[in-house]
Amino acid sequence: MATSAAERTQMLAAGSCFCFCSVGMMLFNKLAVEAFPLECSLVAVQMIFSSLALLTTWSSLHIGSMKDLLRWCMVVPFFCSMLLTSILALKHAPMSLVIVMRSMSPLGALAVERFYPEPSRISAAVVGSILMMVAGGGMYVSQIRLETNALGIFWVAVNSVVAVGDRCVQRLLLAKDEQPVDISKTAVTLINNSLGAIPLLIAAYATGECQKLHTAVAALGFMDKFYILLSCVIGLGISYSGIWAQSLISATSFLVMVNANK
Repeated sequence: MATSAAERTQMLAAGSCFCFCSVGMMLFNKLAVEAFPLECSLVAVQMIFSSLALLTTWSSLHIGSMKDLLRWCMVVPFFCSMLLTSILALKHAPMSLVIVMRSMSPLGALAVERFYPEPSRISAAVVGSILMMVAGGGMYVSQIRLETNALGIFWVAVNSVVAVGDRCVQRLLLAKDEQPVDISKTAVTLINNSLGAIPLLIAAYATGECQKLHTAVAALGFMDKFYILLSCVIGLGISYSGIWAQSLISATSFLVMVNANK
């Protein structure tokens, strides 16, 4: 289906906003988790910050029905798992490894989207470009020392799988030509963050982070707090712009955009 000039402009705006937030999120998440090494608590704080900020946009919040809400709840486990595994990947691996290994994710999304009611059109050039990214990622990983990066590789791999699931489910429930829910973008972002914070708070308690919280907070310097605050602000931006962009392009295109941006 051909896209109008207005739709192309909206795609460009949504993609640009997401790419800007994505770079900032990776950088400040890396700095934040080094300053505050309680992963579950950090992600929960980011999600609670986003939820409180979104409540100020009350007039824009719209949920069509309980059925729509329950359908969207399928996304929440993927969303909070993606954020947590991203933090863990950045904690245990260099950013270059995270970026390169994630380049393999569009291939998984491409396979999943073939089963959608309205699958995206693909060409030999699309498949070829993704395979080149996979080959490059494989060459990079083959040259690193497994004994010092094994845990990092594990978390990046888990994050890539979860990210594919998250993007594919979101695309199915957001795109007009698939099976969309009647929920506004701000409401969707609020649901993701408010419900996603609950399992992360439970995980923080179960892993003993609550006992370490006072000591970790007391050890924070001014710049450490600044990094955490910026990660919260950019987290809000990436949550909304990700929903906006995913409603306009396929999951495969979204993941390719993410990788190209990095």
